[in-house]
Amino acid sequence: MKQTGKEKVPVWLDVDTGNDDVFALLIAAHHPSLTLLGTSTTHGNASLTNTTKNTSMILTALGRTDVAVYPGAAKPFCRDEVVTFDIHGSTGLGGISKLPEPKASIMKDANAILAMREALLATPANTAWLVATGPLTNAALLFATFPEVASHIAGLSIMGGAVGGGFTAAKNGRTDGSLEKDANERFGNETDWAEFNIYCDPEAARSVFSNPVLAPKTSLITLDLTHLCLATTAVREKLLKGGDVATPTDLRVMLEEILAFFTAGYDTHFGMADGPPLHDPLAVAVLLPDSAIFEDDGSRYDVRMVTVGEHVAADGEDLETVRGQIGRTVVTTNATGKGVRIPRALNVDVFWQCLSDCCSVAERKAGSGEGKTKIL
Repeated sequence: MKQTGKEKVPVWLDVDTGNDDVFALLIAAHHPSLTLLGTSTTHGNASLTNTTKNTSMILTALGRTDVAVYPGAAKPFCRDEVVTFDIHGSTGLGGISKLPEPKASIMKDANAILAMREALLATPANTAWLVATGPLTNAALLFATFPEVASHIAGLSIMGGAVGGGFTAAKNGRTDGSLEKDANERFGNETDWAEFNIYCDPEAARSVFSNPVLAPKTSLITLDLTHLCLATTAVREKLLKGGDVATPTDLRVMLEEILAFFTAGYDTHFGMADGPPLHDPLAVAVLLPDSAIFEDDGSRYDVRMVTVGEHVAADGEDLETVRGQIGRTVVTTNATGKGVRIPRALNVDVFWQCLSDCCSVAERKAGSGEGKTKIL
């Protein structure tokens, strides 16, 4: 979202910290245009226990132990938790050889929804953003319980959803379903129809996207966009060696290990040999003032999530049949300009340079002692 002025943008990050959330945390923690107010965690890429510990460890690795972590929802609002280890590993941070002890405060006795409300309402009206990179359970509870937050914030950025049907030029990999993707008609990564975050808690997503106050303030980063942003071999090499010193820092090594793990997982499970897409940091990147990352400002759409279907098949039932199209993202053009913004084009080189620049900021702060802890 294009913004002007020199004031930093306040942001609260709601995460299910797995490997790609690390990059979202990196931008939120170290981009000079952003002020990270706090973090909350949710089920998703791993259990709430793991996503919470992961968030604290990554904030520690980033030198931001001053940022608190609030454990949120452990399961979807009215469904069982969806468990998957394929892409992020059993803990959510697969492939990383060295992680610090979690020193960013985990606020176990505090209510995450209240913490989100208090932090966002403490900012001047129309300045703060909520960024959600996991299932939308926490966000839905926040806006349903405290509707005044929707009016107060400047924006809501969500990584989630999959449109398909040639919505962008991106290509999808295969899924476990039986439908062909040759013409990218269907673009899910959990099922042929559904992106994982929306699939996990479609009722929460329906609640958020049906809120008329939120819609014109919402940016939705779908798989159709993130699959334009592949971590190719050349990209990974440039990020690894893009620092101010000849030898890559521990931070850049950690990011390379994440991307290597992602690369193997996406090749194995989705048949994407060119490199994995990087989803979550793009949901933070839309906040950056005057950024050239997004080649278009995004058209406006009415967004609806399919909630009919089941996650689990009973004995004798076919899983694909009972799932149906649950979690599918259905969009129609909004001519009033008050719909959800969905960007469809990226300047990929600018995005990867932004990540490298944020690494350099973190490295310089650690080297000068300004960071709260030594990176890794």
